[in-house]
Amino acid sequence: MPNPLLTPSPLPFALPPFAAIEESHYKDAIEKGLADHLAEIQAIVGNPEPATFDNTAVAMESSGRLLDRATASFFTLVSSHATDGIRALETELSPRFAAHDDAVYMNRALFERFAAIDTSGLPADAVRLVEEYLKEFRQSGVQLDNEQQERLRAVNAELASLGTEFGQRVKHAMKDSGLLLDHVEKLNGLSEDEIAVAAQAAHEAGHDGKFLLTLILPSSQPALATLENREVRRRLFEASTGRGSDGGSLDVLSLAKSMARLRAEKAALLGFGSYAELSVDRQTAPDVAAVQEMLGSLATAAIRNADNEAEVLAESAGFQVEAWDWAYYSAQVKRDRYSVDEQELRQYFELDRVLKDGVFHAATALYGVTFTERNELQGYHPDVRVWEVRDADGNEMGLFLGDYYARESKRGGAWMNSLVHQSRLLGTRAVVVNNLNISKPPLGEPTLLTLDEVRTAFHEFGHALHGLLSDVTFPRFSGTSVPRDFVEYPSQVNEMWMFWPEILNNYARHHATGERLPQELVDRLEESRLWGEGFATTEYLGAALLDLAWHVLDVDSAPADAVEFEAKALADAGVAHPLIPPRYRTGYFQHIFAGTGYAAGYYSYIWSEVLDADTVEWFKEQGGLSRANGDFFRKELLSRGNSRDPLESFRAFRGRDADIGPLLKRRGLG
Repeated sequence: MPNPLLTPSPLPFALPPFAAIEESHYKDAIEKGLADHLAEIQAIVGNPEPATFDNTAVAMESSGRLLDRATASFFTLVSSHATDGIRALETELSPRFAAHDDAVYMNRALFERFAAIDTSGLPADAVRLVEEYLKEFRQSGVQLDNEQQERLRAVNAELASLGTEFGQRVKHAMKDSGLLLDHVEKLNGLSEDEIAVAAQAAHEAGHDGKFLLTLILPSSQPALATLENREVRRRLFEASTGRGSDGGSLDVLSLAKSMARLRAEKAALLGFGSYAELSVDRQTAPDVAAVQEMLGSLATAAIRNADNEAEVLAESAGFQVEAWDWAYYSAQVKRDRYSVDEQELRQYFELDRVLKDGVFHAATALYGVTFTERNELQGYHPDVRVWEVRDADGNEMGLFLGDYYARESKRGGAWMNSLVHQSRLLGTRAVVVNNLNISKPPLGEPTLLTLDEVRTAFHEFGHALHGLLSDVTFPRFSGTSVPRDFVEYPSQVNEMWMFWPEILNNYARHHATGERLPQELVDRLEESRLWGEGFATTEYLGAALLDLAWHVLDVDSAPADAVEFEAKALADAGVAHPLIPPRYRTGYFQHIFAGTGYAAGYYSYIWSEVLDADTVEWFKEQGGLSRANGDFFRKELLSRGNSRDPLESFRAFRGRDADIGPLLKRRGLG
């Protein structure tokens, strides 16, 4: 059977023909893609004509089409539907990808051609393209001597292998570290649907008649908020926070230590004092000190708020609570003090309504885009749904794929990725994917979301809009291809619409009766808005500061004991709270150790939130939900990608630099 990856997809918008792709096709296509790309690079370097923007920069942007096509599909499966064969291929290929990047960006002749391009008279985005390439060459070691380059290649290959192993162990630990229970009485407090999901999970794991509470990626597990049995809560909490660091076959602490040491060595080779300095040099933040100062300035107030919340919880419980009690008694305080019941709320958040009448409806109101489900188009798994996206004038824009249910082959968390990037140069339009990890209900039952899952759906769709609304020439600048500490900003802005009255009233309907979410309950939600911000900010800062602690180390400072290092790092940063673990501990901090691009960059969520909170204020000042406001935000920011400095795009939109005040107010830190 011909390999369908070797030729451009005939499907709409070049959607990969997943139904025709076999696992063996990926290796063959990637192997040929790697070879073809190097040949294309050699043709650029070997061009006897003097370097010009067209014969060098444009040629570079046009190269690697087969490799991009094959890897986009392959890495989608790695994250979303990884069979044993895909995992094995990822392990085999990850050092090859690292070596390929090194072959491209350590190519001195290619660098010299870019450096020789005369950019005078070129459009601003073309000048930026050359500058961005030159920066990547330098940060990749093109100016190192041969011996240094050889060592850097070895470091990059080892980091790629370790990161792949880390991610695969974390995925297995999420499955193997779940809590298996014998008796249904131990699940008191969970809903009938949740109990059915636990029974099904146990059945699939070979434990008929038992109940399996599976884990999600962060430290805090949703069931902790409703499980009445305190001992079960303790066991679930300890299963969550102990995974990856128990000394067993899925322990990842040695991998983390090795990666921290290798990253420090890489930074030193490239002339940086630490890996954090190297990472931040690629972001919008001015330097590591500025990041540390901002996070540190929030820590004291966050801990103070968390301590106040802990006192309220102890009063509610009648005893000094432990970490595994926090979510349970926090939910009780919400019910008692604000009359907000998370289980009651779920009845109003059915997945299809949230998507079509909430997420999509908001995008239509703001940007004029519309969504038509294409049932005849297949994704990479039966659960994947495909929508065609059109602009207000009816012109085709691309495809949106939604993959919402958890499964064993999917990694934890939620994310967006691109299968096809928009580019005027290549004549391509966006094909983007949103992944969530919602528990799939029993057949015939509705999919009811928690408030947090609704927020996540809006958040990830903000990333999708960033890709779909992209309007750039060069694929390097398309959509979410912006600095890491800017990429979360548009997605965080999109969260605001989940509670906007016109949107909320359109989708928050009781799944059985169709009744709207009562205004009284909406008002109570608003009253309770700041409750829990102490916890939320503290657990986030714990993860962000732990990330930096691992990446400000120099080559000689790798810790002997990762658990002791983590505890000391949190204490030194002022965020070591006995009742609040960091959102991610080292043993499952996939963002920073599994090659997903957040190493020394987990701070980006709150760095971006400064822009987000200020943008929300702008929308409110300008009248809120309107096409005029949406179109202006789209024109100056969403459509621009990285074709100009993202902070310049923010200033063009907001008329000034961001103000931190709205963020402090939002989180109760002012």
